Amino acid sequence: MKKLSQLFKRYWQLFSAAAVILVIGLGVFGYSKSQVHAASGRTRVVFWHEMKGPGQKKLVTFINEFNKSQSKYEVVPQFQGGYNDVIQKIMNTHGTDASPAIFQSMDISTSQMYHSGFTVPMQKFIDKENYDINKIASVARGVATRNNTLLAMPFNTSQTTLYYNAGLLKKYKITPPPVNPTYSDITRVSKQLYDRSNHKVKGISVEAYSWLFEQFLSNANEEFANKNDGHSGISTKVNFTGPTAIKSMTWVQDRVKYGDFMNFGSHKNEMAAFLSNKLGIYMQTSADMSVLAKGLGKNLGVTYYPRPDGVKANGISVGGASLWISNDKSEAVQQGAWEFTKFLINPKNQARWEKATGYLAINKDSANEPILKQSYEKLPMLKVPSDQLKSAKANYTNSGIFVDGVVAARSLVQNAMQQIYAGKDVYKSLKAAEDSYNKVLESNNLANGWTKK
Repeated sequence: MKKLSQLFKRYWQLFSAAAVILVIGLGVFGYSKSQVHAASGRTRVVFWHEMKGPGQKKLVTFINEFNKSQSKYEVVPQFQGGYNDVIQKIMNTHGTDASPAIFQSMDISTSQMYHSGFTVPMQKFIDKENYDINKIASVARGVATRNNTLLAMPFNTSQTTLYYNAGLLKKYKITPPPVNPTYSDITRVSKQLYDRSNHKVKGISVEAYSWLFEQFLSNANEEFANKNDGHSGISTKVNFTGPTAIKSMTWVQDRVKYGDFMNFGSHKNEMAAFLSNKLGIYMQTSADMSVLAKGLGKNLGVTYYPRPDGVKANGISVGGASLWISNDKSEAVQQGAWEFTKFLINPKNQARWEKATGYLAINKDSANEPILKQSYEKLPMLKVPSDQLKSAKANYTNSGIFVDGVVAARSLVQNAMQQIYAGKDVYKSLKAAEDSYNKVLESNNLANGWTKK
């Protein structure tokens, strides 16, 4: 373990050094090309984002509209790559001219951003002008909240959703699952589809993706890590072998043994199989909605994330990213970042955001906007993920994981899931992942001075 820790430490030293060089390189060679100087008299607000495709297109539209709507601020967007790329760049540029005024950071980096001390809590601006934050969905807020203080504003918000091919179910005369299904409800549909298609159609797929594992726990009100998933203190242990963890992975493994399960290896392959009528059910981000609706139309079925039999649905956590304001900029720049944040999360723009991207409108008033009302009337299933988000009341287990280094934990969980799909013992596979990460967690906590040896 000591050798592993040394290797891990050396890796991050090299990675950080490379990241610094990259950032400096951008500043010297390419950074100026991407900058758009603020119009005369305007306060320049640099915005680092990670959006691609439809998300980037709509985001640029919003930025242009905001800049035209007033004459005080000029928001300058700069694409920074994936979520992990942005985090590393923030850590390496904070306190320099290269750092942004506002940036996106993914859900599982919340603890890291909080402990960095590099940001201004959104709560400061909320309190200053008595902004009605209750208009924002409580579960979405929960992920970015610490000690009743909103640290960052949810923005591109998603939830795990269960999709089923309603056209295939109709073809084989199978009753669809209910909106709020149990594992048994999904098993019935999966087995019937596999059997009635003479094994030509796989019933279900669950990608070996830790986010899905985490949501199994969340929906049954089971902790991923102690100290209420880190929300009430520094987590010292993770829980990969609790009742729900074992039950959910045993359920999936039973599907493997029966034959109605297929591990497609990736989200991309899974979606392709689903759209080509080779797969009946899969669970993934609600951000898939726009692509799936375009491909299947009224043959797309959508339900809430499944829960164990006999257990009341607790609700699931959100994924995606939140908006953070840097504390190394002037108060004028910070205020501009806040004004832009409010613009992005107003009811109309959140409704347009969901329509264009599949990410969920987090503003409760967005449901009254014509663009969403019309979409829901045309395809009612589009509303299901939003209903799922609104149906849950925020608590510790559905408000994300407030633990540093969750990326490493996810890698271990995903490896365990692959082992389980290959027929390995459920408990032993999860226990090995649990023990490995507990050692990493102990080492990290010691290094940060949060615990004593």
